[in-house]
Amino acid sequence: MSSRPAPGALPAHHAKPPGLPPWLLILFPFLRWWKRVDRHTLRFDLIAGLTGAVVVLPQGVAFATIAGMPPEYGLYAGMVPAVIAALWGSSWHLVSGPTTAASIVLFSTLSVFAEPGTADYVRLALTLTFMVGILELAMGLARLGTLVNFISHSVVVGFTAGAAFLIAGNQVKNFFGLDIARGLGLHEVVGTLLLNVEHVNPFVTGVAVATLALGLAVRQFFPRFPYMIAAMVGGSLIAYGLNQVLGVQTTGISTVGALPSGLPPLSMPDFSLDTIRQLAPAALAVSLFALTEAVSIARSLGSRAHQHIDGNQEFIGQGLSNIGGAFFSGYVATGSFNRSGLNYQAGAKTPLAAVLAGAFLVGVVVLVAPMAAYLPNAAMAAILFLVAWGLIDFHAVRNILRTSRSETTVLGVTFFSTLFLQLEFAILAGVLLSLGLYLNRTSRPKLISRVPDPRTPGRDFVTDPALPECPQIKIARLDGSLFFGAVNFVAETLHRLEEARPAQRHLIISATGINFIDVAGAEFLVEQATRRRAEGGGLYLIRLKPGVCEPLNRGGYIDAIGRENLFKGKTEAIATVVARLDPETCRTCTARIFRECAGRPGAATETAAGTERLAAD
Repeated sequence: MSSRPAPGALPAHHAKPPGLPPWLLILFPFLRWWKRVDRHTLRFDLIAGLTGAVVVLPQGVAFATIAGMPPEYGLYAGMVPAVIAALWGSSWHLVSGPTTAASIVLFSTLSVFAEPGTADYVRLALTLTFMVGILELAMGLARLGTLVNFISHSVVVGFTAGAAFLIAGNQVKNFFGLDIARGLGLHEVVGTLLLNVEHVNPFVTGVAVATLALGLAVRQFFPRFPYMIAAMVGGSLIAYGLNQVLGVQTTGISTVGALPSGLPPLSMPDFSLDTIRQLAPAALAVSLFALTEAVSIARSLGSRAHQHIDGNQEFIGQGLSNIGGAFFSGYVATGSFNRSGLNYQAGAKTPLAAVLAGAFLVGVVVLVAPMAAYLPNAAMAAILFLVAWGLIDFHAVRNILRTSRSETTVLGVTFFSTLFLQLEFAILAGVLLSLGLYLNRTSRPKLISRVPDPRTPGRDFVTDPALPECPQIKIARLDGSLFFGAVNFVAETLHRLEEARPAQRHLIISATGINFIDVAGAEFLVEQATRRRAEGGGLYLIRLKPGVCEPLNRGGYIDAIGRENLFKGKTEAIATVVARLDPETCRTCTARIFRECAGRPGAATETAAGTERLAAD
């Protein structure tokens, strides 16, 4: 899939529509993009919406089965929740509804409380869905959407690529006509396929390959035509012809089958205190997982469409969708990799595509559900193979592999965790590793030695180990924040420098690279200043930023360091510190590091010696 936005894509940031009060945009965020809908975008959104509605038919039934719910509930979860999430979210392409991961989590959570498929089980599922929606909405209103900032781009790329393999792996049995048990890992699916190559059904595989080829051909030579619909129709016709000529018993080509029709009935969660208390821990875990999955997908597709994703608004949209779904017979809904990727590939331009998908699904279920009996599972598998391939951002993967070893590690860990662990743990593993690498970098700020360069007119500070240092003054630049996690590293670095040159009791720190100092960092500076003064030296700070200096001033740390030891520039600092040096040490020094050394006792000797040394050099 190309990282460039599709032709006609909207600008990356939605501008405030003129004439609308802010409170109205807060209550109805879809007004930000609604006026951008025109005949051009509507055409693409209609095609994408219709494609998504057709695809969710077999998926909804399968997901409901995985979740332990009656089949029709998978379709209901793709109606009202999808519309609400699209209208109150921020992503142009995210489509919410039932997903494999959410269905698995729901089953593992509720099967210990009730028998799957029973009325009690459905009641618990509706209650859990409502509780998840409330938690998601509360997190969005509390502006906790910034939590998604800890999901790095490498995590998103790795998670998306891993999910693409899982999507394809789940369709292997339908693509090759093999009887593969549900719930196997990807490596087990591949192993089963290799061990049963001789049992591959040639008719099923032929339909799948023909569907795949037709989809690729239409996309290549007729890009304006909805290639996924064309592929599904073509695959269905081929399968129908084979079954008519040879018979289903010979071909073994199975179809999705007639689906239950009807609008989603109204439902009511169980608000009893005992049920809420029973489901509270599960609701929190499912909420965090569902939000992470939805925002990960939104950010992944948003990066390709160059669209800004508002994490808080996505939290609100997901919360409202699950609250609404709980009253319209829908179970936990979140962002769907399959349908969101398909929505993007089908050319969706605005969230209206997801709204139309939910609306079309109602019409499809009512009017066209029986026609699903002619849609072969092999054709659906081929379509999902196309979707899975398109989800892998090869360009981003190559850039990460070339650019950074640490980001490559994050990408690899997230990718393989997605393949071999549960999805929520895969995202968590990637996020924790990203945070660990970030903390490792920030806890090791650079402390760079600096010396005046006599070869420049202004004797600029440079990092050149060949140039001599003052025997009494250590000059260093600190690049990074001085916080509790970095204090120990800076202390150890300074300790090594002191061991190498114990006479350098005066420490001048260029503070232009310090953006933040916490209490631990402030106390460390005070300790350095106090100890060095006791040893006849001192600590001096140059160009400390006002935003960094103000908290130190409020806490009284500036007074402890000494206001006279803070300087706006190096000239003033050098002049002050040189005047405090031990004259006897200066008398024997031949380096003549600073111009100010000329006014010190023994300067003539130093100058002569320095001239002789420079001449000898």
